[in-house]
Amino acid sequence: MVAIHGKEVTHRSAIAEGFIIFSNPESMNSLLLESNKKGDVISIARIAGIMAVKKTAELIPLCHPISITGIKVDLTPNKKEISVKVRCEVHCDGKTGVEMEALTGATVSLLTVYDMCKAVDKMMRISDCRVVKKSGGKSGDIDLYHPSSNSEHHR
Repeated sequence: MVAIHGKEVTHRSAIAEGFIIFSNPESMNSLLLESNKKGDVISIARIAGIMAVKKTAELIPLCHPISITGIKVDLTPNKKEISVKVRCEVHCDGKTGVEMEALTGATVSLLTVYDMCKAVDKMMRISDCRVVKKSGGKSGDIDLYHPSSNSEHHR
């Protein structure tokens, strides 16, 4: 495990996002119409993501347990793309970043959508789960959507 005892406590945040793409519009309807036999897919996937963020250090070897100060998980259906975008934002005041927590939250939310919808769509795929923004810490800021705001050594 990397030693972080010499680092300063700073505010840190990270946003991870990913997508689940359905194979056809009909299979996405159970999610949109809240008619899935397992329940409200969006709400359950949101709670699963929040729970996953809090359990990250137990799931990822050598990942430091940290004190989370905020979690926000959003799921946004896109009828045109036949997909759902998951966005997980995590905040802490600590000595190490929250990228792994954001990725874990987004991934588990996506897996929950898959699990709850697999009876109606066996061809769904999870795609492009990645950190899109991070701030705080020695390595500086990264923003994939606004590259001009990235710290010097990330350009």
